[in-house]
Amino acid sequence: MKIAVIDLGTNTFHLIIAENNGNRPEVVFKTNKPVKLGEDITKANLIIPAAFERGIACLKEFKAIADQFEVSQIKAVATSGVRSAQNGAEFVNEARIKAGIHIEIIDGEQEAAYIYEGVKWSGAIAGKSLVMDIGGGSTEFILCNNEEVIWKKSYNIGAARLMQRFFKSDPINEHDKQLILVHLADKLGELKAICQAHNPQTLIGSAGAFETFAGMIDPAIDIDQTATATISLEAYRKLANQLIGATHQERADMPGLIPLRVDMIVMACILTNYVIDELGIANLKLSTYDLKMGVLASLSNQ
Repeated sequence: MKIAVIDLGTNTFHLIIAENNGNRPEVVFKTNKPVKLGEDITKANLIIPAAFERGIACLKEFKAIADQFEVSQIKAVATSGVRSAQNGAEFVNEARIKAGIHIEIIDGEQEAAYIYEGVKWSGAIAGKSLVMDIGGGSTEFILCNNEEVIWKKSYNIGAARLMQRFFKSDPINEHDKQLILVHLADKLGELKAICQAHNPQTLIGSAGAFETFAGMIDPAIDIDQTATATISLEAYRKLANQLIGATHQERADMPGLIPLRVDMIVMACILTNYVIDELGIANLKLSTYDLKMGVLASLSNQ
């Protein structure tokens, strides 16, 4: 039978459809849409009307695709953009009525648990590692090995939130960067403490910005056919400095950088740099398997 997972991210909605034959599910279709549900969400903590309509329209489209594939089960999960919005429940209700999609709003703990299962499935975890998933609304950290989660937490420091609050200059100036670093230091004390105790040497970036980093560093890599890859820390540093120092237009002209990430990639770089520097990370890896693959794994195990 065919099963589908819809991941309603703050920036992007994802759909994957898999054939579940009782063993390892095989993905037969996947797509995504840059819905930008979290557009201006920090101003009034609301999904604004234009974003609301984009979200519902996307879900209608995803439902039509699922019907074409004769999907027997759809699991739709919503993360930070919906769970933190005052009108998030209204969006869930409209999705059920207008698109026929029943959405489960998951908390940060469950989100991190799904991310771990997805990253574990990719084969990226070898020994003690810190998994980092930079979303639009939140960023999840999972301290783990390939057998268990040691610690996990979700923080409301996603790239879209940071951008809306702090990104006021072009290129971003030193004052704005320092405000972000102070904010991160204030929020991530528990992360620093747990990592000082366990000393993970490898940071695994879950999809999103880390796919962009890997693809810009090595344009020959086929992200769609890659489950996990090593990212040179030296090459990442060089790229991050280039992205942070560039103007919006200079980044827009860079090959391999999709329009949705032209500005948010700067926030992702600053956040990633902070984690690498503060925790003494020595190795950087990519897992293209993330939350949606973790949800898929959970469905196949039912």
